[in-house]
Formats: sequence, C-alpha cells, structure tokens
Amino acid sequence: MLKIALALAFALIGAALLLTGWRLLYGPTLADRVVALDTLYVNTVAVLVATGIYFDSILYFEIALLIAVLGFISTVALCRFIANGRLFESGSASNAD
Repeated sequence: MLKIALALAFALIGAALLLTGWRLLYGPTLADRVVALDTLYVNTVAVLVATGIYFDSILYFEIALLIAVLGFISTVALCRFIANGRLFESGSASNAD
C-alpha cells in the first residue's frame, strides 16, 4: 500500500515540477517567476521527503530541511530586490534623508 501511495506521490510531484518549470520559463512577469521558483523549492522538498520515505533514510529529510531554509531565504531576498531594487539597506541612519 505504501509503494502505491509513493508512486502516486512521485507522479503528482513530477507533474507539479513540469508545470512549475513551464511557469518559470514562460511567466509573464518577474513576480510570477519568483513564485514559480518558490514553488520549485517546495516541490523539491516534497521529492526529497518522498525519497526519504521510500529508502527509509533520514539523510533525505535533513537535505530537504536545508533546501527549505535556503529556498525561504532566497525568496525573501528576491522579493526585497523586486520591491526596493537592492538587497541590503545602506547601514547608516544619517543617509536616510
């Protein structure tokens, strides 16, 4: 029963990866591409978790956690870049006029 569920999960995640790749390549706006990239991270985490269940290995879960954290940080950085045009603030309060 678990093998059937995992096969179905891999098929659905594969379809989600294909649709996400299409949106990433042909998204009409930059915001669509950023959301597609974030969805790609989530789909990658799902693949790693399903692979970890299939092989009964905790290593895949640790890698999935690392990719999830890096995906979150990169999404926040890309959104800041889209909103402000730069990633970091200037640092000194005297230049804020």
